[in-house]
Amino acid sequence: MKFQLCFGKGTVDCSVPRENLVAVLEPPRIPRGEAQGEIMKKALSSPIGTPLLKEIVRPGEKIALITSDITRPCPSRVVLPPVLEELREAGIGDSDITIIFALGSHRPHTEEEMRSLVGDRIYEGYRCIDHDPLDCVSLGKTSRGTPVDIFRPVVEAGRRVCVGNIEFHYFAGYSGGAKAVFPGVSTIEAIRANHRMMLEVGSRAGNNKGNPVREDLEEIGRFIKVDFIFNVILDQDKKVIHAVAGDYIDAYRAGCEKLDALGKVPIEEQADIVIVSAGGFPKDINVYQAQKALDNALWAVRWGGVVIWMASCGEGLGSKTFSDWIEKAEKPEDLIERVKSGFELGGHKAAAIALALKKASILMVSDLDDEVVRSFFVEPAENLERAVEKAFSLAGPRAGVIVMPAGGSTLPIPRER
Repeated sequence: MKFQLCFGKGTVDCSVPRENLVAVLEPPRIPRGEAQGEIMKKALSSPIGTPLLKEIVRPGEKIALITSDITRPCPSRVVLPPVLEELREAGIGDSDITIIFALGSHRPHTEEEMRSLVGDRIYEGYRCIDHDPLDCVSLGKTSRGTPVDIFRPVVEAGRRVCVGNIEFHYFAGYSGGAKAVFPGVSTIEAIRANHRMMLEVGSRAGNNKGNPVREDLEEIGRFIKVDFIFNVILDQDKKVIHAVAGDYIDAYRAGCEKLDALGKVPIEEQADIVIVSAGGFPKDINVYQAQKALDNALWAVRWGGVVIWMASCGEGLGSKTFSDWIEKAEKPEDLIERVKSGFELGGHKAAAIALALKKASILMVSDLDDEVVRSFFVEPAENLERAVEKAFSLAGPRAGVIVMPAGGSTLPIPRER
């Protein structure tokens, strides 16, 4: 059986003996019925839990329009235009709109990257800025003690509109919703305080109920109003196949339910070998982002099995703290103990990989130097063909194989019996 798997901005061919193939896990491909524009227009015309966006805003109000950074797959140049059109119909002037890229803890953009994200017309017609974690306003603390520090232009805006995509997140449950504001445009301290709950029960992919990370960040509404969200769901080609608009909790939950129907894929049994692609750029821009696909793959592999992790990681590790942690660790267990005693952003990714190694061997196909891959205790592979050969040598010639072409968007779920 032959497959093409996304890798960076290209693809890599994959071949698995037919007799060994257990399943190919990927979200269903939606027939090209409605165009992206029609899907988005329909969502904006029927918001959930709020009036229409153009009925919420008033002429003269300053609008903070928050969207994703370059590490996220959200196609802002496609998703922003219908929102901007709604604002224009409401009498909002272009000069009253600031488009803010929610960096979280990620690096700032270059001008070229900003222009690429939103397109020339939007970049030249609107004020486009990166969120600055050093210029935030303290609004208090959540019930769990997380400092609510929000980027000043967001706090000082008359209205706040959040744009993004909903996908599975390995401990926040899903991306999207209130996450764009808190901790998306917050401080490193706030992000660290929220994310350290990743080790608690309930903090897992595809789960909102009883998820302390999600519950914590959704308290943002007690401190500052999130007036409207516009979230989309993407297929493997990063095309919009569904959209929701309206209340930052109600509309977001409806989007999560739709993603569950598309992306939670039942499996009869776990496999000896799982081949997982992070999904290509930007999901495999660095190890920090690509780790999410590895986490999803763990749901499909048996204890003691092998995961072949495909991620270009052209920008390296994606975190200096990640680098610092692995430099000081002598074995994977050191990283797990360290994250328990003192949570640090970036370090938590190294610990997540260490936790994955407790369940399975990991072979990585990437553009990283071999010594870099070995530094976080993963075995590098020269290419996918060599990785498959090595996996069979470890798991045996009769090993069952599951292939996950879109690992960041696919959550394997054991079928109930």
